[in-house]
Amino acid sequence: MSINSNSIFNNFGRISAAGLASVVGLVVLSGVAVTGGARKVLIISWVAFVAMALGAWLGARADETNPYRLVWGYGLASGAMVTSAAMFLVPQAMGLGGQAGAARIGGVGIAAGLVTGYGTHTIGHRLTHVETSFDMTTLAIAAHALSAGLVIGLVYASMPELGILLGLAIVSHKGPAGYAAARRLGRSGKSATALLLPAAGVGLTAIPSALLPIPESALLNAVIFGFAAGIFLHVAMDFLPNCEAGSEIDEVCELHDHSHDLLDELRTHAVASTVIGAAVIVLAWVAI
Repeated sequence: MSINSNSIFNNFGRISAAGLASVVGLVVLSGVAVTGGARKVLIISWVAFVAMALGAWLGARADETNPYRLVWGYGLASGAMVTSAAMFLVPQAMGLGGQAGAARIGGVGIAAGLVTGYGTHTIGHRLTHVETSFDMTTLAIAAHALSAGLVIGLVYASMPELGILLGLAIVSHKGPAGYAAARRLGRSGKSATALLLPAAGVGLTAIPSALLPIPESALLNAVIFGFAAGIFLHVAMDFLPNCEAGSEIDEVCELHDHSHDLLDELRTHAVASTVIGAAVIVLAWVAI
């Protein structure tokens, strides 16, 4: 990967005021998290921030997008997210309801999360084609990060004994997402520092929601865990590497020679990376 100094200056020379304010907000909330005992959520929030900020930095300084790196980033993250949601959230959603009939409430939560995730993603994609003075792609990513943080905070508020592995796997997609978003912003001549807002977004909502008092209600917790599982399963499936014609990966491949053969080869990498991402979570759970 070659580095273009002009590209670096153009992408990082103009500091986003919203991005800078978001970082300041995350720092302030970090102090609140320490005093409030939300240390797990604090760690998850900063891992999400560092992952997306680092991904954005790498994406902004790259002269071209590496399709192999993109596929492996998406594959590892989506495999980890699917497995984490299935292992840690779905059982809680189905088990907290108590009786068999009440346990269906958790299933309703999962369905609601999937439908909500699909609806917000679809509407958000529609808004990216609306011409405004704001970068709608960045706003859509920020909205996703803020909503994901809210759900993460509620999950850990409902069950503080949950391990940190779940949260880390859920935010694992921030790195490749930041990389891809920075590449898009760079091609449009816009500053990648705007991505500091979605990078900090998880913590901006996760920390306050983690400190909320959650009523001791099995049905309410089943809904929360079910909704969280549905949301994160949707996000994970959305990040599964799509190596079909017209996909983002296909657009990257068209910039290279023998694009059709490259796209076909990447399908094997897509499956391998997803399987490995899932296996890492299982092995980490066994080891811990």
